[in-house]
Amino acid sequence: MLKSVMPALLSLMLFISPAHSMEIFEKDTISTSAGDLVITFIGHSSLMFTFNGKTIHVDPYSRLADYDQLPEADFILITHHHRDHLDLNAIEKVDKGTSKIILTDKCAQQLSTGIIMKNGDNLVIDGIKIKAVPAYNLVHKRENGHFFHPKGEGNGYILAFGNKNVYIAGDTENTPEMKSLNNIDIAFLPMNLPYTMTPEMVADAAKAFKPKVLYPYHYGETDISELVKLLDHNPDIELRIRKMK
Repeated sequence: MLKSVMPALLSLMLFISPAHSMEIFEKDTISTSAGDLVITFIGHSSLMFTFNGKTIHVDPYSRLADYDQLPEADFILITHHHRDHLDLNAIEKVDKGTSKIILTDKCAQQLSTGIIMKNGDNLVIDGIKIKAVPAYNLVHKRENGHFFHPKGEGNGYILAFGNKNVYIAGDTENTPEMKSLNNIDIAFLPMNLPYTMTPEMVADAAKAFKPKVLYPYHYGETDISELVKLLDHNPDIELRIRKMK
């Protein structure tokens, strides 16, 4: 009897797994002048945006999700060439053949296709404005004295969804370019040592450019409560914590 039940159970598990894979991720819905923006928090630095029927994957990473079970991308944003951001296997799974891939010059050296954006470049895809923002270290270095993220190699991206500007910082510290941003509605800022920012650096940047909503992401084992304390007296910045280790 047990042998006859097992195949049926296995079949049921396979049937429900795609739907279940979507349910395990947190989501936020943001109202914009051009429709709702749905943000799916995959984890680490991996995000998925859904807007006006378009799906955008940011730094898809196979260790975080079964990308076979997630929607294919209309376009894909890659911030830089490190393996937890440039995952060729994950990109292949969400690339439907017509997907537009936006990436850096160093990423293009590993991927034979894509639209290269350099720091400061602007682009419009499917009606969505994209600006590439420098992402680099000011302080933290490898043992050989080289920065983990040298200036010019990585991008952050600002995407305009209707009247809402979303800033995805990539791997960076609190650079002058970041601190001089304005009109940012939603910001994703990294907070993990030794590669990116301390809570103090994130708070310093946030107080400078004042995003209306701040999501710390790519934060590893960093104590989030430190950032909560540092921004406690800044009511104009809404701090939202999601599962983005």
